[in-house]
Amino acid sequence: MRLVLFEPDIPQNAGTLMRLAAGLGVALDLIEPCGFVLDDRKLRRAGMDYLDQLAMTRHASWSAYARAPHAGRLVLLTTRGAIPYTDFAFAPDDRIMVGRESAGVPDEVHEAADARLVIPLKPPARSLNVALSAAMVLGEALRQTAALPQ
Repeated sequence: MRLVLFEPDIPQNAGTLMRLAAGLGVALDLIEPCGFVLDDRKLRRAGMDYLDQLAMTRHASWSAYARAPHAGRLVLLTTRGAIPYTDFAFAPDDRIMVGRESAGVPDEVHEAADARLVIPLKPPARSLNVALSAAMVLGEALRQTAALPQ
């Protein structure tokens, strides 16, 4: 299982997601450009000492990521998703992607996704913080695939 960050805008969220991935033993793909300098001190503060334990691959762009070889399905978390994440059957090699905080992902990324999942929310709520969303869905995916750290 992998966590994929598409062009993150906010260093604190990116650092939190990196810490999440490191703590759960999940590799992370970072699709650039980021909306901040990657060695930003806010990123380091949010990730704390967990960043040294992170298996991260950086990709210069969406097209570079799309050209790279990958195992498993690309599972996109999106407010435009049709399937609640709680109804989805995750697989051990899924790649769970979150989009930019400010804009999500472009249509070409939506089209490339093998599945588009949504977190059901009580109206009028539209969305959750990207790090919170990833934590909820990644936790469920690891639970389903019996891959939570013991």
